[in-house]
Amino acid sequence: MQLSRSFALLAIYTTLVLAKVDSLVSERALQKRFVDANGNYNVTIVHTNDVHAHLDQWRAGRGTDCTPGSECISGYARIKQKVSELRQSIQDPIFLNAGDEFQGTLFFTYYGGEKISYAINEVGYDVFTLGNHEFDRGQGELAAFLKNLTFPVVCANFKTNDTAMNALNIQPYTIIEKHQLGIIGVITPDTKGTSSGAGPGTEFSDPVQAVQKAVDELQAKNITRIIALTHIGYDKDIELAQKTKGVDLIVGGHSHTLLGNFTNAMGSYPTTAKNLDGEEVFIVTSYRWGEILGKMNIAFDASGKIVSYEGEPLRLTNTTQQDPKLQAEVNEWRQPFDAMAQVVVGTSSVVLDQSICQFSECTLGNVITDAMYEYRKNAGGNVDFALINSGGIRASISEGTVTQGDILTSFPFMNGVVDLTWTGKQLLDIFEGVVSKYSTLSHHATTSFIQVSKQVKFSWNPNNVNQTRLITLEIGGQQVDVNKNYTMVTLDFLASNGDYLWGTRTDFAALDTLDVVLASYFKAHSPVGASIEGRITNSTSTTQQLPGKGSSGGSGGASALIVSGLSAGMMLLAGMMLV
Repeated sequence: MQLSRSFALLAIYTTLVLAKVDSLVSERALQKRFVDANGNYNVTIVHTNDVHAHLDQWRAGRGTDCTPGSECISGYARIKQKVSELRQSIQDPIFLNAGDEFQGTLFFTYYGGEKISYAINEVGYDVFTLGNHEFDRGQGELAAFLKNLTFPVVCANFKTNDTAMNALNIQPYTIIEKHQLGIIGVITPDTKGTSSGAGPGTEFSDPVQAVQKAVDELQAKNITRIIALTHIGYDKDIELAQKTKGVDLIVGGHSHTLLGNFTNAMGSYPTTAKNLDGEEVFIVTSYRWGEILGKMNIAFDASGKIVSYEGEPLRLTNTTQQDPKLQAEVNEWRQPFDAMAQVVVGTSSVVLDQSICQFSECTLGNVITDAMYEYRKNAGGNVDFALINSGGIRASISEGTVTQGDILTSFPFMNGVVDLTWTGKQLLDIFEGVVSKYSTLSHHATTSFIQVSKQVKFSWNPNNVNQTRLITLEIGGQQVDVNKNYTMVTLDFLASNGDYLWGTRTDFAALDTLDVVLASYFKAHSPVGASIEGRITNSTSTTQQLPGKGSSGGSGGASALIVSGLSAGMMLLAGMMLV
């Protein structure tokens, strides 16, 4: 797997430029974009993923509410307008949604799925698959949301014993008869670890096996034009292409990966991979929050293979027109919570950045963990440090005035703060599991990086083999003591095996939620400043400098560098979107 495929969050807005049409030639030879004498069938695929309740336009590069003088982009009024224009200029395009409409702004916090279902019905998708965050409020609310949709929902690797969900009769795939084209849906099998509402009674099976089974069924029905609509992440989409046969195009989501002719894009739009038969499979995804509208023109030959394609990811900027009716409705929906959202809680002297939290120390991670630690110390807690999953940090906070709405957009999950006590040996296992992406405590792949308060410093070498990547770990200025107990301030989500960092704990009581903790911190410390301090560093050492793990000064040296946005530390990002 190429290194660049792993870095879904590197698209920092300040370097983002408009994409040009990415027109590529298949190895099967380019054909004209219409049904020609050879019988090639042409169709256009338009797609979004991971909009995360960004119904309204939002501040570019931040994801928070627009402010005077800032560039306001995206929003469903722009998506609807652009899709309407495409439908007028293109014959019968297929509009796909790769999931994660839930969670991310006050539209979801206040309304749940009600307004989201209305908005996406207005846009008029053709097919939808489930994202992991669709489960955040439990299956009852998800079932109510799905029942309101006016288009098919597909998911081939999800089973449940929930009566309301089973009443919806979600199918593994759907066939668009006028195109004789099958669309298979799959969701990440890590949903239970990345969504608090996907509890007992749910089963998320292997996407590869589920897709291949569905392909075989479709081909038995003489359907040879096949698209997989996935919410498993870019790297997993490539793996899916390589481990199956019969899929022509994968339209994905989950990892928030930027593809196309953009600065800092993670790959081509489309990306290509070879399947088990040595044939090309085309892979596309459209970043996050509705900023990019994906568009693929493809031509199938008589056997159902793609013989030509033209990829054009469209960025919805402040110059993109808005559908006036839908925007007026969105403005009306804002009114019940807008006054609360505009309450000023403090100021920030710098941008509190979220964009690199999934692979390195980040300034918003520093602020929130310091706030958690201070909250517990002020309340008399005997705590040693604070730790949060990077996946729980959803948007940057801009320099200047900070509002309650900014905080709730950055931390929308309403997670409660808890204290957990660990031995030093367990902490070594936890931190190693994070950097090696597999926990020996939960016996599962971990699904998020972490941020830590100023009491912690750790270094790691992403080039070491798994379970030897953690190089140093200090708490309170001292090397961790395997025989000592340490009390960590963290989240109830993580305590309940969220992101699989350590397994399930039940010996805790949830206290205030993160939004309350952070608002109080801003009120006490404004203007809040933050910088990269070296809490998390990238080491070149090949020898672990940990109790019982070897001695310092191993080959490769013991130097450690602060992890920057372009360092080797980005290797960790593969598969780590909570995303």
